Amino acid sequence: MADFSQTRSLFKIPDGVIYLDGNSLGALPLAVPARVTGMIEAEWGHELIRGWNSAGWMVQPRRVGDRIARLIGAAPGTVVMGDTLSIKVYQALAAALSLNPGRRVILSDSGNFPSDLYMAQGLVRMLGDRATLKVVEPEAVEAAIDDSVAVLMLTEVDYRTGRMHDMKALTKKAHDAGALAVWDLAHSAGAVPVDLAGADADFAVGCTYKYLNGGPGAPAFIYVAPRHADVAPPVLSGWMGHEAPFAFDLDYRPGGGIERMRIGTPPIIALAALDAALDAWDGVSMQEVRKASIALSELFIAEVEKRCPSLTLASPRDASRRGSQVSFRHPDGYAIMRALIARGVIGDFRAPDALRFGFTPLYIGEAEVRGAVDILEEVLANRLWDKPEYRQKELVT
Repeated sequence: MADFSQTRSLFKIPDGVIYLDGNSLGALPLAVPARVTGMIEAEWGHELIRGWNSAGWMVQPRRVGDRIARLIGAAPGTVVMGDTLSIKVYQALAAALSLNPGRRVILSDSGNFPSDLYMAQGLVRMLGDRATLKVVEPEAVEAAIDDSVAVLMLTEVDYRTGRMHDMKALTKKAHDAGALAVWDLAHSAGAVPVDLAGADADFAVGCTYKYLNGGPGAPAFIYVAPRHADVAPPVLSGWMGHEAPFAFDLDYRPGGGIERMRIGTPPIIALAALDAALDAWDGVSMQEVRKASIALSELFIAEVEKRCPSLTLASPRDASRRGSQVSFRHPDGYAIMRALIARGVIGDFRAPDALRFGFTPLYIGEAEVRGAVDILEEVLANRLWDKPEYRQKELVT
């Protein structure tokens, strides 16, 4: 059984802060600074370029990928790190389309993260009449899967409301219709139990700076099902995905298995930070995390609805259909969130009117939830948010 009081001791949370934004940027694991400093001084500083061999930098993307694989229900050797999530979306989507050449339609939903849709739109523009993007409401996805669909591309947990798709059921529906399924796990990895192998997903991608606490801009990951690993075309054919990168051939030959999904030189310093952050997950099961996050979010919803009647629940009420975040709506949501942040309760805002709160049991407990609602109630009851400075939009919301 996971001891979350112990895992909380592994993170730096500033005094006077209740941090409910780990669904956007995870808290700093205390092990990260020493690990990164050691990597810089002992590996880069002493080994210099020899570190690619002596310190194992070259295999770091695959080794760290295997650590994440455990948390998303994937077999060793099926996940590799590198680049940003948007790049990995493009890579997975283009590969999936190439594996289903007789069809043109990419099916997604309006709850998808906009960057995923932007990447799909860019790919469609490049392919011309060989591909088209169809976007439907989340509730209409299942009915829209038919024999015209080449690829189903969805984010499992909606970034605004936490609404969660049924990955296994929708993947099966896609396969039954002859389509492939690409899943974005940005709000799933480290938040909810994921079983990519059990769901028979074709491709999956995700970021590591949210629930996995890898730090701002931490590298993303890509998963490829073993049945596709040696045939999926690496559309972004960078030198690290070459069969023999240091042969320096002028023509590209894809590497074997998941290695072909590597693109450029890996960010070793960022990977060192992520590797240290993942230590907090040792001995922790996703089932225990899920049970705790549901308890925290249910407590939060009950207390907010009892004490803050001007807020309207935007997330699914059924916890089984919700990820590890809760959103409430209010016409002045942005100003309210700014007022909360000024008082040490850090959540975030998503347009047009959603106050968003994340629940990460590794470092958030019942006391923090109750304390956050106390401050939220005070801010609303006394209209403490109704000030010009709280209405002024910042660059990042």
